[in-house]
Amino acid sequence: MQSDPFVATLEKWIKVSMHRSMRNFIHYARKSGLSMSHIGALFHIHREGKCGVTELGNHLGVTSAASSQMLERLVQQELILRTEDPKDRRGKQIVLTDKGIRVLEEGVRARQRWLDDLTETLSDGEKETIMVALEILIDKTRNLNQPIEPES
Repeated sequence: MQSDPFVATLEKWIKVSMHRSMRNFIHYARKSGLSMSHIGALFHIHREGKCGVTELGNHLGVTSAASSQMLERLVQQELILRTEDPKDRRGKQIVLTDKGIRVLEEGVRARQRWLDDLTETLSDGEKETIMVALEILIDKTRNLNQPIEPES
C-alpha cells in the first residue's frame, strides 16, 4: 500500500488509463482476428522497418519455428511480406504491407478512442489545468537520470 498520496494518485491514474487503453486495444485485436503476439510482432516489424524470423522470435521470446508459424498467418492475412534476405539467401526479411500498417494505425486509434470521450466531459478550465500538470510530469520524466530497467 502506497503511503504517499501523490504517488497513490498517479498509480490510480495509470491503472485506470491503462485499463481503458488496453481494453479498447484488445477488443480491436480480437475483432481483427489477431492475438496480442501478432500485434506485438507487427509493432516490432514496424519499429525496425524490417527484420528476420530469428530476430523476431528472440524479441517475442519464442523459437524460430514458432515465430515462423505465426508469421505464416500474418502473410496469409496480407499484413506482412516475407522475402529473401539479399545478404543471406537462406534467411528471410519481413516487412509490413500497407494493410499491416493500416491495421496498426487503426489499433492505435481504437486504443486512444476513450480519450475523445474523456475530453468531452472536461471543461476548458479543467483541460488547461490538466495540460499544465501533464507538461510538468512529461518534462520531469524526460529528465530523470535513471535508466529504464525491467523489474525482476
